[in-house]
Amino acid sequence: MVAEKPLATQTALVTGASAGIGRETAKTLAGDGANVVLAARRERRLLSIASDIEAEHGVETIAVPTDVTDETDVEALVEAAIDRFGQLDVVVNSAGTGQEKGLAIEEYDTEQYRTVMGVNTDGLFFTSRAAVPHLRETDGILIFVGSLAGQYPRPGNPMYAASKWWTRGFALSLAGQVGEDDVGVTIVNPTEVRTEFAKEFRDELSKDQFDPGEVTEPEEVAEAIAFAARQEPPNTVAELDLYRRDVLTDL
Repeated sequence: MVAEKPLATQTALVTGASAGIGRETAKTLAGDGANVVLAARRERRLLSIASDIEAEHGVETIAVPTDVTDETDVEALVEAAIDRFGQLDVVVNSAGTGQEKGLAIEEYDTEQYRTVMGVNTDGLFFTSRAAVPHLRETDGILIFVGSLAGQYPRPGNPMYAASKWWTRGFALSLAGQVGEDDVGVTIVNPTEVRTEFAKEFRDELSKDQFDPGEVTEPEEVAEAIAFAARQEPPNTVAELDLYRRDVLTDL
C-alpha cells in the first residue's frame, strides 16, 4: 500500500523543469511530499512554477536557473540543492531537446548537432556526475527520461535517436556501477508526448500536432517517473516503457 505522501522529508531535483515532462514531474513529486529543486534556463517561468507548487502542495522549493550543458552551472545547481535542503533523494534528468525532422543527414548543420548532443548527453553526464555522490548518502534514485527512439531506429530523427541510445547505455551501465551502493537507476521511455519539445528546431510542436488523448500527456510520464521515485531499497525499476498502444504498429 502506497503511503499518502511517500516522498515526505525527501528532496527531488528536476532538470528541464520549466515546461512539459519536467514541469509536471516537479508538480507530481511535490504532490508526493518531496521538496523540489527546479532547474532550467528560463528563470521567470521557473519562479512561477515553484510558487504554484508551494501554494498547492505545501512543500519547499528553490528555482535555480541552469544550463545543463555547462558543467559549472550544474555543479552550482547541486550545491544550491544541498545548501538549502542538506540532501538529495531523487534526481530526474528530464532536460532534453530534439532535432528538425525528416532531413537527409547532409542537410543537418553542426550547430543543431552540437545542441542536441550537448543537452541530451553532456547534460545527463554533468548532472549525474554531480548528483551521484549525494544519492549514495541517501540510498537515492537517479531517473533518466529516455525514449522509444532509444530502442528502435528512427530514420527521420537520427541525431535525437542516437542521443537516446546513449542515454540508455549510460544509465544501464551506471546502474551496474552504483547499484551496490544502494543507488537506484531508472530509465522511463515514452513515445510521443504533447509538449513544446524541440521548439527551436521544429515548425509544428507535438502539443499542436496531436489532439488531447491521442498520444501521451506530460502528466502521464510524470506519474511513471513518480512511480520509480517511490521505490525503496533493495528495489528499483530498471526500465519503464510508456507506449501508446498502437506504437509498435507504426515502426
